[in-house]
Amino acid sequence: MRVSRHLGVVAVSPEGAALLYRRLMHYCGCGSPDAMVPRVTIHSEPFGAYVRAIRGQDWHAVAELLAKSARLLEAAGADLCLCPDHSVLHAMHLAEPGSPVPWLNMAELVAEAVRADGRQAVGILGTKLVTQSAAYQTHLGIRGVRMIAPDADEADELERIVFEELVYGRLEARTRAWVIDLLSRLRDRGCEGVILGTSEAPLLIQPGDSPVPLYDATDLLAIGGIRFACGGVAA
Repeated sequence: MRVSRHLGVVAVSPEGAALLYRRLMHYCGCGSPDAMVPRVTIHSEPFGAYVRAIRGQDWHAVAELLAKSARLLEAAGADLCLCPDHSVLHAMHLAEPGSPVPWLNMAELVAEAVRADGRQAVGILGTKLVTQSAAYQTHLGIRGVRMIAPDADEADELERIVFEELVYGRLEARTRAWVIDLLSRLRDRGCEGVILGTSEAPLLIQPGDSPVPLYDATDLLAIGGIRFACGGVAA
């Protein structure tokens, strides 16, 4: 495997960026002494700056934070930007036009994987910005897939889990049990699969624990990044 391209990771949540980096290394066979590991550079702006801008619905400020990372990653030699954080998907289209390097669209990768499996309806886990917006609905809808979001109480609890546990790299046992129960409820509502729409997904649930097929967006982003690094085309 010949790896010649340089990947740039735009970090928002520290845990999310770290998990993406580990997945990138996993898919290029980093454990083998013969592995051809791509160059990877990670850049982050202060997480608090993102949180303040997102809570204030200031998507232009979020976009400028993303664009600043993209410019610095390009200066470091990056050929492609990857960002595993779903809460900033609304701002990516604002950051992309002025970006010196292309971005790999995580929502597009997930929607294509769902379509390829022939799903007609999928659920989603994540913050309210992800589950109650068009961040994924648009990409799924044009492929004829219906997205089923958690109800209001479930969305509130997911928001708490992400901002009080996952972003700090921890998950309580009772939380994992609640998530598994939620996955069962989504299945019973007609979901043929569930999108893990939070970058800390591996902390949240493992495929073997789920009563329904899962689409781990961070995992799909890592696969797409390695394919690009090995000479493929950015989606």
